[in-house]
Amino acid sequence: MTAITVKRFTIDDYHRLGELGFFCEEDRIELIRGELIQIPTKKPPHSVCNSKLVEELILLLNKRAIVRGQEPIILRPDSEPQPDVVIARNKSDKYISNHPEPRDIFLVIEIAYTTLSYDQTTKLSLYAENRIADYWIVDLVNTQLEAYSNPYQNNRGNFGYATKQVFLPDAVVPIPNFPNLSLKLADIFPG
Repeated sequence: MTAITVKRFTIDDYHRLGELGFFCEEDRIELIRGELIQIPTKKPPHSVCNSKLVEELILLLNKRAIVRGQEPIILRPDSEPQPDVVIARNKSDKYISNHPEPRDIFLVIEIAYTTLSYDQTTKLSLYAENRIADYWIVDLVNTQLEAYSNPYQNNRGNFGYATKQVFLPDAVVPIPNFPNLSLKLADIFPG
């Protein structure tokens, strides 16, 4: 009897598949721990929140960092997620030479409407494993922000964040690494 194995892809494999035309232009695919993951279609509340969040962060940060919306980040050797928002260090080439890697990233933000459980488990573990210091989930289901910090690995080898804070929609939340800047959540939640 032959054992069944799963083919896992590296970032280089993933890029090569793209070059060969394996993906259609409209495909929304992420590489997560070597697996190709189909990203669900965004519902209007997700899109509205994403647009408002990117706009607010660009205004607040005022060129102190680069705000990227739904663009890839590199988590070697086998993950290239496309978070809803990333705040990355300023870089003279604006990341034309390569997507941001963990050392470049101040904050990763996922907006969760249909993907809340996935963002709270798979994505959270992936970002913690790659030492992303700060991870936020804008939870559109419960109308709140979950802010995670202090990534760690437990004695069983699982990754997570030691600190979780929940902010309600009327809160003003400090932006990690920018001590004088805060985001008014009322400005980003749809409706």
